[in-house]
Amino acid sequence: MVEPPSPAPPLDTAGGPVDAKGTTPHPAFDRRHAWLIAAMIVSFMLINYADKSVLGLAAVPIMNELGISNSTYGMISSSFSLLFSLSGLVVGFASARLSSRVLLFTMAALWAVAQLPVLVMASVPTLMAGRVLLGAAEGPAASMSMHALYKWFPADRRGLPSALQISGAALGTLIAAPVVTWLITSSGWRSAFVVLAVASALWSLVWWRVGHDGPHGGESAPGGHRTAGTPDPETSRASERLPYRRLLLNGTVLGSIAAAFGASWALALSHAWLPAYLRTQLGMTPGQGATVISAISAFSLVLLLSVPVLVDFLRRRGRSSRWSTAVPQGVAVAVAALAMAALPFVDGRGAHLALLAVAFGGHAIVFPLHYMTVSAVVPAIQRGAVFGVVAAAGTLPGLVSPYLTGHMLDSAASRSAGYTQAYLLSAAVMLVCAVAALIAIRPEQDARRLRLG
Repeated sequence: MVEPPSPAPPLDTAGGPVDAKGTTPHPAFDRRHAWLIAAMIVSFMLINYADKSVLGLAAVPIMNELGISNSTYGMISSSFSLLFSLSGLVVGFASARLSSRVLLFTMAALWAVAQLPVLVMASVPTLMAGRVLLGAAEGPAASMSMHALYKWFPADRRGLPSALQISGAALGTLIAAPVVTWLITSSGWRSAFVVLAVASALWSLVWWRVGHDGPHGGESAPGGHRTAGTPDPETSRASERLPYRRLLLNGTVLGSIAAAFGASWALALSHAWLPAYLRTQLGMTPGQGATVISAISAFSLVLLLSVPVLVDFLRRRGRSSRWSTAVPQGVAVAVAALAMAALPFVDGRGAHLALLAVAFGGHAIVFPLHYMTVSAVVPAIQRGAVFGVVAAAGTLPGLVSPYLTGHMLDSAASRSAGYTQAYLLSAAVMLVCAVAALIAIRPEQDARRLRLG
């Protein structure tokens, strides 16, 4: 007797199979391609931060050649952030409709174009034009590359990839400081812009080949088809949207923005003014200054590669997200703020360098952790948009800190007094942000309130 054929498995709304309980299986973890994407994202962030730091590393020769003041240089540096936050916000919402492949390719291609104006004619307007375009193209970079990365890693495997993504920033400065400084001193500051333009163009071509979307974001899979299945444990209701007002005004998101704001204030200050500070206040040569900047970046890299891995371990041991990811953000910004406040009042070279490392490198762990805390209270389908909002708000210091510091340097009785004012103001802003983060970030509580857990 011939047995009747087995009934076809039921399908979900995306055309994928469901199990006997009517739920879709979790997508398989493609380890090989996931780590290829992670490597591409790290190199993406490396180029991103090299692009950001090149102006600061070339600040002294550019200011000398063009005869510009501290305030004018600060204005040029701040112009990078003119469209930075706005573009991050717009692209964040667009990410629900556009693939990460298209978004990151477009960004990197624009980075290459942004280096060209100053090569045609070196002037304040062309420097500003290039920095404005670069800022617009880099505004969504951190949030959208993290969003792309999350599509390839399930929730309980994101700690190390997140740390590696942000470590691209530290690697960018670690590598860029000596390499770009060598280019500037040996071939002129324009050569650094040429090399970075070529690097951005090459990356965009490779990404177009390999940078397909992964299965862990409730979005499209490598072949361009919609992924069936519940994407991640923490997004079992990934297809359900919540009002953005509720998502953006909960304490965890606001506290994460505060932590990012405090860390970004120090980061913007270091990109724009740390190389000049080392040369004019500590009497270092360009090579010595590059070595110090690389050492600070190496310190950041150690933190980035160790703390988030520990976070994943604590989460697997049952520790709450508040204690494993929220508290470290506030503490990191607070410690960096205290080091910043102490900088003007130490004399010894060793103590000064140690404080510089903590002030400009100790906050680094905030950047991967604040994305992790936000991810815990946002449906996966809305994650890209909320990441864009968080990045836009958290990076606003880039629009203020460089110009304000230049103004203080020009208006103070001495350059040293100007740096003292800038460091004390930075410390005050960072401390306020640290306290806000410690009080507001409560992922489990907010997830329950939003009915996501």
